[in-house]
Amino acid sequence: MAVKLSTIRQAFHLLKNIDFEQLGHIAEKVDLPKVMAALGKMNEQQLAGVTKMLTAGSGRKKELPPVNGDFYDLSAMLTDEERALQLKVRHFMETEIQPIVNEYWFKAEFPFEIIPKLAELNICGGTFRGDYSFVMEGVIAMEMARVDCSIATFFGVQNGLAMGAIHTLGSEAQKQEWLPGMEQLKIIGAFGLTEPEVGSGAAGGLTTTAKRVGDKWVLNGQKKWIGNATFADVLVIWARDVDDNQVKGFLVRKGSPGFSVEKMHDKMALRIVQNGIITLKDCEVAESDRLANANSFKDTAKVLQMTRAGVAWLAVGCARGAYENALAYTRQRKQFGKPIASFQLIQNHLVEMLSNLTAMQTMVYRLSQLQDEGLLEDEHASIAKVFCSLRTRDIVSRAREVMGGNGILLEYNVARFVADAEAIYSYEGTKEINSLIVGRAITGFSAFV
Repeated sequence: MAVKLSTIRQAFHLLKNIDFEQLGHIAEKVDLPKVMAALGKMNEQQLAGVTKMLTAGSGRKKELPPVNGDFYDLSAMLTDEERALQLKVRHFMETEIQPIVNEYWFKAEFPFEIIPKLAELNICGGTFRGDYSFVMEGVIAMEMARVDCSIATFFGVQNGLAMGAIHTLGSEAQKQEWLPGMEQLKIIGAFGLTEPEVGSGAAGGLTTTAKRVGDKWVLNGQKKWIGNATFADVLVIWARDVDDNQVKGFLVRKGSPGFSVEKMHDKMALRIVQNGIITLKDCEVAESDRLANANSFKDTAKVLQMTRAGVAWLAVGCARGAYENALAYTRQRKQFGKPIASFQLIQNHLVEMLSNLTAMQTMVYRLSQLQDEGLLEDEHASIAKVFCSLRTRDIVSRAREVMGGNGILLEYNVARFVADAEAIYSYEGTKEINSLIVGRAITGFSAFV
């Protein structure tokens, strides 16, 4: 049977890609006349199979899809201006924070030099000024946590808890005194609610007391786990009024007599965040520095509801950072002669990580939409905090797993996310407390003690 012309052309095309040096090496190992004779006897289908086999892996390097944790392209829901701001924050985090984060995390120190650079983004207080939506505020938190949860937490304390308390519960005079400087990060704030022996039971169990004496208040007690406390210029301190037993808020200025703070050491998570133990011993606060509209824990809860939504976004950022780092690693790391991302079990881990991450992202987008619409309730924020922080733990665990032993090294970033996820899981209300808030809403019964 005569060999078709097209078959000869395919054989010639196959051989013309081999240079003379390669051909010489081949001639030393095989009988080229016999090879040519065998090629001539092949039909088109057989020759096509040989061509595919011999050219596999040649030519241009296979183009891989981008490493992107936004699988449903939720960023497309943003306006052009919002998308530009998202990318601006991402650029800042990747160029200013990523190169230094592991060093500062290991040393448990704060990179104060980045504060003026962060201020230049002009994002602090954006929702209060009406510059952007709560959805955008969440996106900013996610972008920060995607690189480092500590910087995201620092910003959340400043922009959410401290400024949020003053904006929501302060008098006009208090807002004018503090908020402009805080927006520019020239004034740093902190939020003191948790105590050494009181965390979840803060609503009715605060031991820090406030006593009205003339035109002043005298505060006594301790606060623990207070982020930014070691260098804050103003601290929102929550204390129980001994006269009416109601929780009230006070703006305690840095250096006030009777106020002292000790840095907490030996944390395994959020090591860049400077948490402090605050001691108040007959600390005097002027009546003008009492938060004007904070008269009970219900008022405190308004601030916590607002910021709890932000923590859910922060959990998403932590999970996204871990997933994207792990995905990039598995595409580069080779075992048995090929990238581990090509193995079935690795792909299964990656898909489960992405599934949880995508569910988390869609949840927080809707959560912040409710907030923008004025429909946010405690239970909405709580269920998002429960689900997202819980799923984050699973995602960072899988990220560490697919990276093997390298997953516990700081240089690969995922170890930091694994540790930081534990702090996110517990702060702004534990899983149990937030679950009970949701449980009360859906059953009509309160299971709180």
